[in-house]
Amino acid sequence: MTDERSPIILWFRRDLRLSDHPALSSAIQSGRPIIPVFILDELAEGLGAAPKWRLSLGLDAFSEALSQTGSSLILRRGQALETLRNLVAETGAGSVFWSRAYDPEAIKRDKHIKAQLTAAGVEAKSFSGHLLFEPWTVETKSGQPFRVFTPMWRAVQNRAVPTPEPAPKQLIPPAVWPASEDLTSWKLGREMNRGAEVVRPFVQPGEKAAHDHLFSFLGRVANYPGRRDQMAENATSNLSEYLSLGEIGPRTIWHVVQNAGQTGASGTEAFLRQLVWREFAYHLMFHFPHLLTRNWREEWDGFPWNTDPELPEVVAWKQARTGIPVVDAGLREMYVTGRMHNRARMVVASYLTKHLMTHWKIGMDWFADCLIDWDPAANAMGWQWVAGSGPDAAPFFRIFNPQTQQEKFDPNSSYLRQWIAEGQSDPSATSLAYFNAVPRSWGLDASDIYPQPIVGLQAGRNRALTAYETRKSPVRN
Repeated sequence: MTDERSPIILWFRRDLRLSDHPALSSAIQSGRPIIPVFILDELAEGLGAAPKWRLSLGLDAFSEALSQTGSSLILRRGQALETLRNLVAETGAGSVFWSRAYDPEAIKRDKHIKAQLTAAGVEAKSFSGHLLFEPWTVETKSGQPFRVFTPMWRAVQNRAVPTPEPAPKQLIPPAVWPASEDLTSWKLGREMNRGAEVVRPFVQPGEKAAHDHLFSFLGRVANYPGRRDQMAENATSNLSEYLSLGEIGPRTIWHVVQNAGQTGASGTEAFLRQLVWREFAYHLMFHFPHLLTRNWREEWDGFPWNTDPELPEVVAWKQARTGIPVVDAGLREMYVTGRMHNRARMVVASYLTKHLMTHWKIGMDWFADCLIDWDPAANAMGWQWVAGSGPDAAPFFRIFNPQTQQEKFDPNSSYLRQWIAEGQSDPSATSLAYFNAVPRSWGLDASDIYPQPIVGLQAGRNRALTAYETRKSPVRN
């Protein structure tokens, strides 16, 4: 039986916030001391360069927020179970609480930890918080997980979402704090190299900044349905990085935007639909974890994608030197800001998987290294959706034409001028920043001549269509 006076270790992961946090609320309701902990375990160590650097900023901001409640964030590096066992021994904690994760590696880790702690007499409890609806609570009429988005949206759009809990003003500290490691000693930004200095002005980490972005978006939400695809405009919410690290909870976003719609704001339903699109990705990842590693549609296993990430065409794509301006602009935006406009993401991904005939996993892995708003479910589903191998893809071989996409969604070439310096008499600061963000080993300079297309748009399209029409059926054992 748990000692009612023993501390609760609150293990934070991708939930770096104080409000809308069921695990934290449950710990507070117990009336027991709370020891907030972040563990840099093997899964966190495996993050790509940009997400890991962004994590360090988030941890720093969250540590400061905790200090305002009279608490402290304890940092430990090591294997998660061993670290938690050590903390239990050091503090006399009787419970460990955490927010659930839904990717297969985290689920495997958490199940093992829960079993081991429970066997040792330590209460181990997981809570919701990263999603609006737990994946096992949303089903078709036949009791199966949704495989198509629109029916799922219809099933949940009017479902009640619990009201978020407010942030606490004070947390009960333990009698003695355990030792904490120093965040700077972890050097989480090491792999970003000089890119960190370029990206940093575009990042405002922490829960307060997340809420500021949300309420700023409410002033633009009416324009969201009609303008969100315009790449040069500030018509989206800019909340993806905050959702990724859990610096804002999805229930908070849902209620704030829904309330705005109920009080007269237009455009809210279109945005809430996109929030459920994120939900859809997580539900698919939970029920069908192969989404992360192989083609969702088995018939694509016979498609002749290139799987060599060092192929010159792929290297040119990574360097944002394809000679296709809108493709290069999207990638350069990512290198300078850590993010990429969603419409640009689709065009960039389509060009790699269709015109360059390169496997979606190469692009998915590259984004996982370069995006500060990297999200395992959304990244995998997005790449498979564009490639045509994924869930809910259109029943034809979708090939974005970068030129027509640019003409439609950047008609004044504002986005191109913002990110492509070559050929401009007075290039923008953001376009020049790209050359300071990328590795020196690429040997790129703003005085370089902009390259010719590595693959012509029509030639690339024809090649992709021919490969699609003649693809081999996969052989199954």
